[in-house]
Amino acid sequence: MKEVILTPEGYKKLQQEIEYLSNDKRREVADRIRIAREFGDISENAEYDDAKNEQALLEHRIATLEERLLSARVITKKEISKDAVSVGAHVRLRDMQANKTFEYHIVGSSEANPAENKLSNESPVGKAIMGRKKGEIVEVAAPRGKRKFKIMDIKAA
Repeated sequence: MKEVILTPEGYKKLQQEIEYLSNDKRREVADRIRIAREFGDISENAEYDDAKNEQALLEHRIATLEERLLSARVITKKEISKDAVSVGAHVRLRDMQANKTFEYHIVGSSEANPAENKLSNESPVGKAIMGRKKGEIVEVAAPRGKRKFKIMDIKAA
């Protein structure tokens, strides 16, 4: 089983999702099944089939999340280095070619969300900057060619 690295925020979010799916969503799906059963013969009942399929997907999702929670390792503030890039750190990078600055929160792969500037430690950029120090320049193979980034700042989250 692969270790899942989570920030305390990510761990709490995962627990909340399991709680919601296990309680509210399960009840909602059970109600759909009960209502669909009242339509009569379940052998030709599309609503019933759809509700049962949703139930199967829901149970699979809950099991997957619970497994992730069991194999989770939560990064503590003490583990977040201010000297080198690590999971949990906020990193400011400058794209040397485009001369633009980006700020990312380095997280485990299960928490990654580019829209929220949460960059996975397993992404190409994440891998390249892990363990590197402020001021270092790293080269990353990207779909549009190699990119160079300078690490401008590292802060503990």
